[in-house]
Amino acid sequence: MHDAKMNAATLRDSLKDWALNSAFPLWWDRGYDHEQGGFHEKLALDGNPVSAPRRARVQPRQIYCYTVAASMGWDGPAEKIIRLGLDLYQTRYRRPDGLFRALVSAGGEVLDNNVTLYDQAFALLALATAGEALGVVEQHEQQALALLAALHTELRHPVAGFLEPGGDHRQQSNPHMHLFEAAQAWEQVGTAPAWAALVDEIADMALTRFIDPVSGGLREFFDAQWQPAAGTDGRIVEPGHQFEWAWLLMRWGQRRNHSGAIKAALRLVEIGERHGVDPARNVACNSLLDDFSIHDNSARLWPQTERIKAGALAAEITGEADYWRIAADGAAGLLRYLDTTVPGLWFDRMQADGALVEEPSPASSFYHIVCAIAELDRALGQ
Repeated sequence: MHDAKMNAATLRDSLKDWALNSAFPLWWDRGYDHEQGGFHEKLALDGNPVSAPRRARVQPRQIYCYTVAASMGWDGPAEKIIRLGLDLYQTRYRRPDGLFRALVSAGGEVLDNNVTLYDQAFALLALATAGEALGVVEQHEQQALALLAALHTELRHPVAGFLEPGGDHRQQSNPHMHLFEAAQAWEQVGTAPAWAALVDEIADMALTRFIDPVSGGLREFFDAQWQPAAGTDGRIVEPGHQFEWAWLLMRWGQRRNHSGAIKAALRLVEIGERHGVDPARNVACNSLLDDFSIHDNSARLWPQTERIKAGALAAEITGEADYWRIAADGAAGLLRYLDTTVPGLWFDRMQADGALVEEPSPASSFYHIVCAIAELDRALGQ
């Protein structure tokens, strides 16, 4: 094993130790509301829960985390947590039309009955991963197909893909990315042909609409014809999403034997690494513009996790040591965010000067961390 891969393996061991011995226990003990049910939105840096309304996206993301905990060998009650989380999520968030509402109170009162495409993608991901973990894939697939049918009825875009009814832009690449991830999860465990069709449609959108044909960079916001949105928003290119889309497109490219997708994905990795990573801090920044100049040089936690995933899979596919270096650098960068007084928490934001912002740890970031550890572990092997 060469040095870069050995370094990645050492860092993987540190990350797994953090997850198994600190994070999974803490986010069950403190991060789950044992009185009213459901997962808390945030934990303060002293480990105590922060009272806040609960977004739909947090619940399925936490369910996903504990499906990974089970497969990673955590000795806690993962199956119980998955069941509790899923039952509450279905009860409090599912609307009569099968879609999932955006926000409820800690006690389950509906605070925002609207839906976002982003939230539905995570509902599909949780149904797939929990179905596999609990041995009820067939039952969950029927629910997932009903949800997909509701998406086609309510949110279908007349040109391609789906609309994002929440936020300032109705045409976005990001929720399609998470739908791509969820559909890939279903293609692996389910039997319905609808999943492969959805996966292929979104891959085609990425390759023909989201990725700029000249620069190879992937944009965030679009107009009604899926052309770049007007103004600065249409120019935004996020390093974290270059890495995250790269990982997903490489997975698809492997499955479909599509060399063009893998080539496009490796270009995304190159853009993210060359233009989006600050070598002084060893972190991926928040956003660039389409000329790859820095737009926001502060750095959230989650782009670091996507750098790990993209580097690890690119190394596995190409055999090139430099991609292991990217994965290892991403892991080293991520570990800085995990260096908290209470083990198992994280800092979510780094300022441009390298200072980490002291504020509660958002539960929503756990999904990114856990997925990165699992992917690095898978790519390295045991």
